[in-house]
Amino acid sequence: MTIMMVMTKVTLAKAKAGLSALIDRVEAGETVAITRHHRVVAEVRPVRPPQRGARRPAGLCRGKFRVPTDFDAPLPDDILRDFEGR
Repeated sequence: MTIMMVMTKVTLAKAKAGLSALIDRVEAGETVAITRHHRVVAEVRPVRPPQRGARRPAGLCRGKFRVPTDFDAPLPDDILRDFEGR
C-alpha cells in the first residue's frame, strides 16, 4: 500500500499576502509548499514539539568553535567596572 501525501502549493506572492492565514493552516497540521515561477522553493510545515524528557544529542556543534583557554580568566578592570557600575 502506498500512501501519498497531498501538499498544498501556494505562490510566493500569495504566501506573502496571506502569511498569517498560511501559518494558521500550518499550525493546524498542514504542510504548504511555496512556489516561485511554478517551481517549489520552500516548504512550511508544523514543528514537532519536543518530547518530554528528551535530551539533545551531545556534540552537535563539534568542530564549529573552540573555547578559548582564558575563557574563565578574570575580566580586565575596565570591563569589570562597566559590569559593576563603578
